[in-house]
Amino acid sequence: MKSAGCSIFIITILAHVFNGIATPEKQREEKKSKGVTTFVSAKWEATPIVLELAEYLSGESVDLFWSYVDGINSLKSSLYLLETDKEIYDSCIGVASTLLPPAQLRMAKLALSMHLNSPTVRMFDEIANQNGAKEVACDVFVAIASRKICDNDVLRDVLKSIEKYEANDHRLETYLLDHTYPSSDNRTITAILYGELGMSEFSVKHKILAAYADKGVINYVVRWNVKPRGKPKLRLSGYGVELQLKSTEYKSQDDTTPKENEGDTPVPSEEEDENDPQNQIDGFNFGRLKNLFPALRTPLERFRRHLSEMSEELEPLKVWQMQALSMQAAAAVIDAHDAGGDEALRVLTSIAQNFPMQTKSLIHVNVPRSFRDEVLYNQDVWASSLGLRPAEPLLLVSGAQYDAEEVDIMALLNSLREDIGPMNTLHALGLSKKLINTLMSLELGESYTWEEYGLDIRDSSITWLNDLESDERYRRWPSSFMELLRPTYPGMLRNLRRNIYNYVIIVDPTSASSAPPLKLGETLLKHATPVRVGIVLAPNNTPLGIAVRSAFNYVAQDRNSNKEAFYFLTQLLNSLQDEELSIEHLKKHLKKYTSANANIDEITSEDSEYNFGHQLAEEFVSKLGTEKFPQVLVNGVPLWDEGPVALTSSVDSLEEALVTALSRHTSRLQRAVFRGDLADTDDAVDYIMKQPHIMPRLNRRILGSDPTQYLDLSGIASSTELFTQDKIHKILHLSGRDALATALPILKYFVKSEKAEKITQTVWIIGDLNEKVSRELLKNALTFMRESGGIRVAFIPNVDGQSNVDQSLNKVVLAALAVLEPVKATKYVVQLLEDEGCHARQDCNILPELVGALNQHEWVLKAARVLCARSLRLRAGARALVHNARHIGPLAADEQVSLEDFVLLERYSNQVYGEKLSEVFKKKKVSTNGVLDEEDDDTDSVEVTTDIYLKVISVLASRSSRVRTPLPAGLRTEHSLVELPPVYADEAAIEIVAVVDPASNAAQRLAPLLLVLRKVVNCRIKLFLNPQDKNSDMPLKSFYRYVLEPELQFTSSGASTGGAIARFSRLPHAPLLSMELRTPPNWLVECVKSVYDLDNIRLADVDSLVHSEFELEYLLLEGHAWDSTLGTPPRGLQLILGSRDNPEIMDTIVMANLGYFQLKANPGAWILRLRPGRSEEIYEIVGHDNTDTPAGSPDIQVLMSSFRSHVIKLRVSKKQDKQHLDLLAESDDKNSGGIWNSIASSFGGGEEQEAQDETINVFSVASGHLYERFLRIMMLSVLKNTKSPVKFWFLKNYLSPSLKDILPYMAEEYGFSYELVQYVWPRWLQRQRDRQRTIWGYKILFLDVLFPLHVKKIIFVDADQIVRADLKELVDLDLGGAPYGYTPFCDSRKEMEGFRFWKQGYWRNHLQGRSYHISALYVVDLKRFRRIAAGDRLRGQYQALSQDPNSLSNLDQDLPNNMIHQVAIKSLPQEWLWCETWCDDSSKQYAKTIDLCNNPMTKEAKLSAAMRIVPEWREYDGELRALQARVRRGLYQRNDSDQEIEHNHPEEIPVKESDLRQEKQHTEL
Repeated sequence: MKSAGCSIFIITILAHVFNGIATPEKQREEKKSKGVTTFVSAKWEATPIVLELAEYLSGESVDLFWSYVDGINSLKSSLYLLETDKEIYDSCIGVASTLLPPAQLRMAKLALSMHLNSPTVRMFDEIANQNGAKEVACDVFVAIASRKICDNDVLRDVLKSIEKYEANDHRLETYLLDHTYPSSDNRTITAILYGELGMSEFSVKHKILAAYADKGVINYVVRWNVKPRGKPKLRLSGYGVELQLKSTEYKSQDDTTPKENEGDTPVPSEEEDENDPQNQIDGFNFGRLKNLFPALRTPLERFRRHLSEMSEELEPLKVWQMQALSMQAAAAVIDAHDAGGDEALRVLTSIAQNFPMQTKSLIHVNVPRSFRDEVLYNQDVWASSLGLRPAEPLLLVSGAQYDAEEVDIMALLNSLREDIGPMNTLHALGLSKKLINTLMSLELGESYTWEEYGLDIRDSSITWLNDLESDERYRRWPSSFMELLRPTYPGMLRNLRRNIYNYVIIVDPTSASSAPPLKLGETLLKHATPVRVGIVLAPNNTPLGIAVRSAFNYVAQDRNSNKEAFYFLTQLLNSLQDEELSIEHLKKHLKKYTSANANIDEITSEDSEYNFGHQLAEEFVSKLGTEKFPQVLVNGVPLWDEGPVALTSSVDSLEEALVTALSRHTSRLQRAVFRGDLADTDDAVDYIMKQPHIMPRLNRRILGSDPTQYLDLSGIASSTELFTQDKIHKILHLSGRDALATALPILKYFVKSEKAEKITQTVWIIGDLNEKVSRELLKNALTFMRESGGIRVAFIPNVDGQSNVDQSLNKVVLAALAVLEPVKATKYVVQLLEDEGCHARQDCNILPELVGALNQHEWVLKAARVLCARSLRLRAGARALVHNARHIGPLAADEQVSLEDFVLLERYSNQVYGEKLSEVFKKKKVSTNGVLDEEDDDTDSVEVTTDIYLKVISVLASRSSRVRTPLPAGLRTEHSLVELPPVYADEAAIEIVAVVDPASNAAQRLAPLLLVLRKVVNCRIKLFLNPQDKNSDMPLKSFYRYVLEPELQFTSSGASTGGAIARFSRLPHAPLLSMELRTPPNWLVECVKSVYDLDNIRLADVDSLVHSEFELEYLLLEGHAWDSTLGTPPRGLQLILGSRDNPEIMDTIVMANLGYFQLKANPGAWILRLRPGRSEEIYEIVGHDNTDTPAGSPDIQVLMSSFRSHVIKLRVSKKQDKQHLDLLAESDDKNSGGIWNSIASSFGGGEEQEAQDETINVFSVASGHLYERFLRIMMLSVLKNTKSPVKFWFLKNYLSPSLKDILPYMAEEYGFSYELVQYVWPRWLQRQRDRQRTIWGYKILFLDVLFPLHVKKIIFVDADQIVRADLKELVDLDLGGAPYGYTPFCDSRKEMEGFRFWKQGYWRNHLQGRSYHISALYVVDLKRFRRIAAGDRLRGQYQALSQDPNSLSNLDQDLPNNMIHQVAIKSLPQEWLWCETWCDDSSKQYAKTIDLCNNPMTKEAKLSAAMRIVPEWREYDGELRALQARVRRGLYQRNDSDQEIEHNHPEEIPVKESDLRQEKQHTEL
């Protein structure tokens, strides 16, 4: 009976337990509607899909663009007559599908989904605006002959009379990115068609202009002029959104030790802890229930677990439960892989993106021992081969490595795009998939720039003046190369008895300009520097040149010393004042070096016995590729001079350049010694001259290669019958690449021998044999072919078909190729070309069998001309050389390609790709180890013919050069590898290797990206799991969403959806969350709409969704500037970016770190200049790269046309008469003004009229509504106590819309000015993941570039500070030569002694009795700060220390205190910063500022501390709330109605208990 009663009681309890679910369940249903959403839009409205797709195809190929234009124009109905967005989209994709294979079409759809090409469309629209397009009466018009024409008949009339217009008088500026019609002639009148593709009027005008372009009478360009439609702003994707747990609810209680292979949670024998939060879920105390009913512990535990997993709240974990979380997450992914498909990727995405909520189920996942052992084994392999640590991520795509922590989606997609096209082409050639992957993984491309190539200096023409290895004066120096590894001062050369530094001067001995390099050589010799000096007297056949050479040789022989001869020449040229050298002056000077009986006239005569060495010098100089003297070679590498002021014009500039060059060579030699490549038994000069950058001769045409030089041979070949006399006109309808593909199989070649040989070089010679230079070019090519091996040569005539010039010689060569055997044709044509002038004399030996064929080849000349115009972009008569699909041309009229140049071309191409390709094809049939572990399918592949080999080269060599990383050998793959095969079996597959820990930030980014790539790219994914073995804390404390869709989405009615959006649901309601956008590094994004505080989101306090909207405010333009003379960054140089009408829209300052600078811009064409003032007075820009500047443009133009990073390079040089000036020495105040908007945008306060010296500049940062409230009060306290004008500078990056809305009203009310400064964390500087630490970094790392040069001093005041004194006192305080002044921490509150960390350990030893300073208030002398490069030093130290995540705990304080010995700190008087935590109560009465420091002892909330400690705080707060209330009610009338700001997001700021509770979660800035 008792037992029955107990059972009934238990059943009643359980019934109560299960019935009790109803209320919590209902509560959960209500909670489920809560979530977080956000999206990012561009500043411009959505651009037409038809134009975005056109721009995508333009990026693939110029021919594809024009084929697409023709396809859209050929549609039965105009795009703009279609009713829905879906119909337009389908029509555009339909046209593109005829041009692109499926793999590339899927990439195009992804690009449309991400709107990757929208900035390009926007850029062209902005260029159209700048050219007055919106003022024209029609939407489609043509700009030509200084007119804008809408009417088609008028256009035709202008085109018919185009000859009467002079091109130079009607010049229109065009850009490299412009869409120029293939057969256009850029030396003629330019016609620009402005409009939208798809409009019927666009189609009509295009046909008219294309017809005239085909005739070669106009240069036809298309630009978009987008018609405004009032569409919503463009919604963006390709970014991530992270919700970070600001304060964790996880509590760690180490009460037991975890056991392996636990299975179900063991039932503890001891009594359950009823107060354990884990046992209290949804109102049930499971600890109490288990203690009451021990027999039901197992079902109660299952029910507790069920409720825990269903709950939307986080469950606190014990320390031992966290230890294996990474391993358990990885095991869960492997378990999901057994389900097949992409389930493992989906599970990985779910775990990584929702990790805090997943932990309660992950802790029950069993980790098999075999899995764990394999992971640990592989981690050893990763570490030994690639230096990869446990949990460190890795991403390899076709062997190229990408940053897996911060995946640059734009760069990755661009690389995939570069890979997919070539892979499809190789696949279409019939190559096996395994061979394709092997070829794609090759690291092809040049390793050196043109400036890094050098010449072999082991040449008898060089007269060496010293030898470090044999001369007596150097005998005491060490000779071991290991000395290179000994530390020394920067820039100091090692005294090593080896010829590792070689300085060779090539001079015209008669020119006074040769004096500086000779003088430097003399200095190097006299001071016994470890540099070997050599001289070459450049050939000069004038009587004076012969006389100087003879005198030099005489002195060398007579004194038996080359050095004496060198000193003779140096003194000779230095003795010239401003006069030119003459023979009389030479003889007079030579007398000092001759004996009395020497005949000076005989020595200096033209037939002198000392006149030798001329031919050797001529041969050496011919290899240089220049006839400009003097030239200086450093270890064979010329110091190329690009500035307006010659590098060799002064000893100082040449010395700087020499030291910089020697430093580079030292670094290379140190690496060689360290790796063991250079041993003491090696000859130094031999080793240096055997390096791959040393060439037999220098030729910029050949060594200055560019991937875009390679012809696209992947076109679709039409019938070869088109190249017949009756069908030749049809070639005009082919695109350039299709015409090339059609002609390729029928080209006839000269060959060396009848014996079959493997052809590895295909040479095409293009030109008109009526010209001698073309005959020389063909003759040299044929001679090269006969003297070398594996070469074939084709001749393509490029003649003007309209002229009446006799073309018999061109016809004879073509007939010889067509009629004769290739070897016989070679022999005959060589003889013909060697009989120079026979064509003019009309006595060429024409073989009888060729006579009948001559007239039959008239049409071939026309076909060849079409091919040259459309495929090679050559004007009639132009010469060019195509070597293995690399187009070198057009050649200048006086430009020769000698036989030696062909040899150089062969060596260069073998070095870049030939040797590697040859090795692959040799191993093709026998290799068993490919890149992919798949079955060898070589048996199905075609034989690699010469034409296929040529196409392979054109495909691979045109790709951007990238380092390829092979997978390490020995990895185990049975238990820890997720391998996903390609989806499309009939396509080549890209190999993607990802190494990742599922419980990591990298997994949050990689997993969703890989899921999308699986849908878009045919890829084989190898996912190696690399989890942390033991965790000491929660490994991942954030939720994440990646915003990316594989295709555009449409509604059921065919309308386009709003766009991609980040959605968070099933989030915990109790914890505090902070939102961070993880956008591409060059996006400047700001929040434009948010009612809630995104820095402090608590869903429990929210009624529904927390929605926010962000806007892409600017794209970042980055760059690096270098002084081309000194090879160093021009620190402090100011640059401006703007338009012609407004040249100073943005400006910036160049850092010393890498010469880095950044500017903000939106899509469009911008002009970059030096800022007027000292920058423009002292410097001039002498070179630039990656700027898209049109040829001949006087301005440096930058086209912002992509969401991708745009990095430019500037080379500047000091003007001739400004070499002695220092940019930062004394900047003129009158020149230092201007609009400072590079990193600052000015709002409110009107124009600044007051003198800069009187204005107090105050800098501060804030994040979150609470700290913004503190910030406003701090501002008011400054204004109440400071009599001088005040200007506030705020870091814009983290300000909320509500603060930006109220600031103009505050500025009006209290009479201050302000600017919002903005700076993007440079990509090369170690980033901080935590928002607070990032803000700390902004406080100290960028002070030298955040503010314009006219700001002399700035005071940083923390947001939570109250100022009680006039800040003018602080400005006037003498800093004693220090760049900044900080207040030391107080020592007077004795009870806090145990918390003063700076008095013990590292800090006590480091400070050596100095004070540790607080960063809540500091004053910076910006002028001094910049002069001593303090910012560059701080960034350098930060970069070194931040590699350790445990260093710089308080970044903004620790860094300047750590650098106190290098960058001095002036200690401010103690009263300048009082805080209750560290200062006693008696000192408060003297406080000039009060800081609300956190108290580690009491942990009092900051809001309550403010009201308790600072009596005036409530008064200030009330005054500001009253102002806000007036603004919200519309009662505040501003004087300047033009600056009225609409307030959509009023901020509620009552002081209530919930504020105090939430405030505890804020961390002090």
